[in-house]
Amino acid sequence: MKHNTSPRLVSIDMMRGLVMVLMALDHTRDYFSNAMFSPTDLSLTNASYFLTRWITHLCAPTFVFLAGTSAYLSATRWNFSTKQLSGYLIRRGLFLIVLELTLVRYGWTFNWDYRYAIAQVIWALGWSMVVLAGLIYLPRMILAVFALFLIAGHNLFDGVQPDHLGSVAWLWTILHVPGSIEYLPGYSLFVLYPLIPWIAVMVAGYCAGPLFLQPVETRQTRLALTGIAAVTLFLILRMTNTYGDPQPWLPQKNGMMTVFSVLNCEKYPPSLLYLLMTLGPMFLALALFEWKKTHRFGFLLIGFGKAPLLFYLVHILLIHGIAYAITLCRGLPTDWLVSGSAKMPFPEIPAPEYGFDLAIVYVIWLVLLVALYPLCSAHNGKNSTGR
Repeated sequence: MKHNTSPRLVSIDMMRGLVMVLMALDHTRDYFSNAMFSPTDLSLTNASYFLTRWITHLCAPTFVFLAGTSAYLSATRWNFSTKQLSGYLIRRGLFLIVLELTLVRYGWTFNWDYRYAIAQVIWALGWSMVVLAGLIYLPRMILAVFALFLIAGHNLFDGVQPDHLGSVAWLWTILHVPGSIEYLPGYSLFVLYPLIPWIAVMVAGYCAGPLFLQPVETRQTRLALTGIAAVTLFLILRMTNTYGDPQPWLPQKNGMMTVFSVLNCEKYPPSLLYLLMTLGPMFLALALFEWKKTHRFGFLLIGFGKAPLLFYLVHILLIHGIAYAITLCRGLPTDWLVSGSAKMPFPEIPAPEYGFDLAIVYVIWLVLLVALYPLCSAHNGKNSTGR
C-alpha cells in the first residue's frame, strides 16, 4: 500500500506527551495523597491541591481531540479510502473497549471481580472511534456542525435524569449521566465517562485534521486564534453565569477561592465550559509547540507522546504496584488496594496515615516518569515509521 512519508508532527507528539505526564500526576495523587477530601471541594481544599487537580483537566479532552485528528492524518499518510479508515477505526475502537474492561480495569483494581466493571476514558475513546467510523462518510462540514452542536448544546439536557426514562434509563447513563448500570443481577457497569460529549470532541478533532497539513506559519496562527477564541468565550459565558455548566460559580471566602470557583467546571460529563476551558489552552500549547525552538527542550514529552497507549497501560500498573509495595513495606494493611465494589470501584485510602503530603506525591510522580521514559523510548525505536 502506498503511503505518504511525511514526518510526524512534533507539536502533536509534544502535546500528547504533556497531557500524559499530567495524567500520571493525577493518578499518582489518587493512590498516594493523604488528603481525605476532593481537591475541587472549595470548602476543604487549598491552592496546591486544587491546581494539581485542575491542570490535569487538560488530559482527557486533549486525548480525545487528538485521537480524532490522528485518525484524519493517518488516512492521509497511508492513503486510506473512507472504507479502509472506517474499518481501522472500528477495529481500533473495539480493541480499546475490550482493553478498558480487562487490562485497564485490572490495573486500577488489582482484582478480576467481574461483579463490577468500570467505563473510563479508554472506553470513551473506543466507542467514539466506532461512532466516528460511521460518521466519516458524511461531508466534513456536516460533521463539524454535528460536533459543535453536541459540544455546545448537550448541557440543555442536564435536567434529564436516567430514572425519567424508565426502561431505557441505562442508555442515558451511557450517553450523558454518569452512574452505575446493573446489567445482570449482582453485576454492574460503572460509567464514569458518558459518551455524547466525548464523541463530539473526537469528531471535532477529525474535522480539524486538515489544519495540520497546512504550512507551519498558517496552522500556528490559526491554532493560536482558535485557542484565544475558546478561552475568551469561556470567560464570557462563565463570568456571566448564563449557560454551559450545571453549577454556576459563586463568591467564596477570598479572591483566590472565587477564582477557583470560576475554574471549577463539570467533567462528568464534560460541560461546554469545561471543554472551552481545556481545549482553549490545548490549542495555545499546540501553537507554541509548532515553534521549533521548543522541540530541543521537549524530547521527554516527544518520547512519551509517541507511545500513548503503552504509557497509559504501564503507568497505572506501576503506580498501583508501587502503592501496594510501599504500603506493604510500611506494615499497613493492603486489602483496600486489591478490592472494590460497584459503589466504590477504585482504591481509596482508608485513613490519612496511608498516604503522603503533596510534596512526596510529586517526588513519586517524577520517579515514575524517569522509570517510564526508557520503556517508551525503546518502544519508539521499534516503531519509528508510523503515527
